[in-house]
Amino acid sequence: MSVKSDIEIAREASMRPIAEVAEKIDVTSDALLNYGPYKAKISAEFIDSLKDRPDGKLILVTAISPTPAGEGKTTTTVGLGDGLNRIGKKAMSCLREPSLGPCFGVKGGAAGGGYSQVVPMEDINLHFTGDFHAITSANNLLAALIDNHIYWGNSLGIDARRVAWRRVIDMNDRALRQITNSLGGVANGFPRQDGFDITVASEVMAILCLANDLKDLQRRLGNIVVAYTREKKPVLARDLKADGPMTVLLKDALMPNLVQTLENNPVFIHGGPFANIAHGCNSVLATKTALKLCDYVVTEAGFGADLGAEKFFDIKCRMAGLKPSVVVLVATIRALKMHGGVAKDELKAENVEAVKKGAANMQRHLENLRKFGVAPVVAINKFIFDTDAEVEAVKAAAEAAGAKAFLANHWADGGAGIEEVAKHVVELADAGQSEFKTLYPDEMPLWDKIKTIATEIYRAENVTGSAAVMNQVKDLQDAGYGHLPICVAKTQYSFSTDPNKRGAPTGHEIPVREVILAAGAEFIVAVCGDIMRMPGLPRKPSAEVIMLNEEGQIEGLF
Repeated sequence: MSVKSDIEIAREASMRPIAEVAEKIDVTSDALLNYGPYKAKISAEFIDSLKDRPDGKLILVTAISPTPAGEGKTTTTVGLGDGLNRIGKKAMSCLREPSLGPCFGVKGGAAGGGYSQVVPMEDINLHFTGDFHAITSANNLLAALIDNHIYWGNSLGIDARRVAWRRVIDMNDRALRQITNSLGGVANGFPRQDGFDITVASEVMAILCLANDLKDLQRRLGNIVVAYTREKKPVLARDLKADGPMTVLLKDALMPNLVQTLENNPVFIHGGPFANIAHGCNSVLATKTALKLCDYVVTEAGFGADLGAEKFFDIKCRMAGLKPSVVVLVATIRALKMHGGVAKDELKAENVEAVKKGAANMQRHLENLRKFGVAPVVAINKFIFDTDAEVEAVKAAAEAAGAKAFLANHWADGGAGIEEVAKHVVELADAGQSEFKTLYPDEMPLWDKIKTIATEIYRAENVTGSAAVMNQVKDLQDAGYGHLPICVAKTQYSFSTDPNKRGAPTGHEIPVREVILAAGAEFIVAVCGDIMRMPGLPRKPSAEVIMLNEEGQIEGLF
């Protein structure tokens, strides 16, 4: 019996008109801005009308450290939303929008998988409602305004050597990491070094995802530090009168996108910062809106819990006043085997000892999650080659770390395959056990915040920075930015900065290569190790197999 691909399953879906899906969460048709029959944005006016409603309970889905074997965090987030609805709860999921970079690079689509997907899958994975294009345009409008200001006399005294704002594109393109712009003579401006990041690493993306409304969006955009003068005084986007037109470009993008699961349950998909190079969470506006509409809201944070969950707690929850009730840690036996030293081509064979060894990674994440005061549960995302003995080993390891683990078969069975997890999540949420807290206080100095994350979450022995980095930190502290939280840019594959160190390494060093002020997003980025904010394509990118077939259907987008 052949297994259907994700895209084949998605094409067979019986989608309902988005207005019918919206009715499940009491969103009226006049509150929808339709993008065809199956996608819509929720109007700002409707969102504003919900402000006096009580909030539902928030459930975070995160994962063990990712491996090439896969973990299925998005699939679990979608499946858990379906599972909660199946047991009679009013629930929905909140996801991030996929970036074109991974879709055409190494990861493929990011709309869930199997029978735990969001649809229309092709639209979501490609241009969707145009949010990423709007973010790219707003970011690059600001870049154009900077160079235009310098060209027309530079009345603000911008030092062209100290322009801090980079251009972005939503594609993996290593050739754009470092460029020289304005070549070709006097008519083209003053040449300077520049570069591109991927759109999901843009501060504009972070601002969109952290803004509460249009007024807050424009305030944050205006606060972006784009450059410095020769006297090292900051120049803001507001000084260039860029905040107004940028807000205009982002006006529609700020509204959350409503789609549906294969089981016709509502899902918000909005915003998409990566967690290895950005803060890794969907928009505050989508999450807060969902909490007003449902009793239980399931959201995800990117990559492993050391990155996505930490940023969800220390950045998103801190800024938005969110208090999660439960955190679901997704693990696969395949990935645990890899953390235990098994090669990818040997994962089908039973290896209980490797599972036990690799479970140290899961236990480390569970220990870390408890530091935030949120009750955890483990969802074992089932693969067909998992054996009973391996499953029991994972359950025992979770129990030893003070959490229950449940086998979840949502990939094959949709919401029905994850009901056991859903029931336990409701039990934990309704018990009110969680007493959420951030890892560090606002008033802690910036370097101490970086050290706290590195030692408490990554379990590093030491954190290092060059004299230039230490001066950057001191300057930011002295300039009044010391109260901001930290967003670490680091490899997702390990607790360390070495992607090959799987499992639960200790005693390593975290080298901070650069610190970047994101004054509009209101956090400080600490770039660690060799991580790049513009990824490159792999030797064999997914783009090579993506095409239209003879029927005009998309092939290869999984």
